[in-house]
Amino acid sequence: MMATWLRRARTDERGAVTSEMAVVMVTFFAGFLMLVVFAGRVGQAENDVRSAAHEAARAATLAATPEAADARAREVVASNLAASGIACSGGITTNVDVSEFQPGGWVTVTVTCNASFNDVASLNVPGSRNFTASASEIIDVFRSS
Repeated sequence: MMATWLRRARTDERGAVTSEMAVVMVTFFAGFLMLVVFAGRVGQAENDVRSAAHEAARAATLAATPEAADARAREVVASNLAASGIACSGGITTNVDVSEFQPGGWVTVTVTCNASFNDVASLNVPGSRNFTASASEIIDVFRSS
């Protein structure tokens, strides 16, 4: 009687598919979760670069001279991207167009950041991606000169 039960227990495979499926599903969901984290990081980086360009353009319109506007825009871009935690490999490229710097004119700021994703949730994603954003702001017509 005991030998029959023991023999049946060693050859019985009921429940094996359930445990195998659990291992496969955990792996699948972990991979899917990491993909979601990566996509969120890409979206956040794109948003941060766009926001930095807009804030820099606005700050530049408040400066008194074109030189001060250029310097202020670069300062705002650097501080915003540093605060957001984006690591721009190769640095940040900031182009400030102050050719129309006069009341009623505009300032355009273009920001480019080559962001590396090596640190994303221990995914070890190779490479990087360029994020570029441009923003223009009109200089107040009624500003004092």
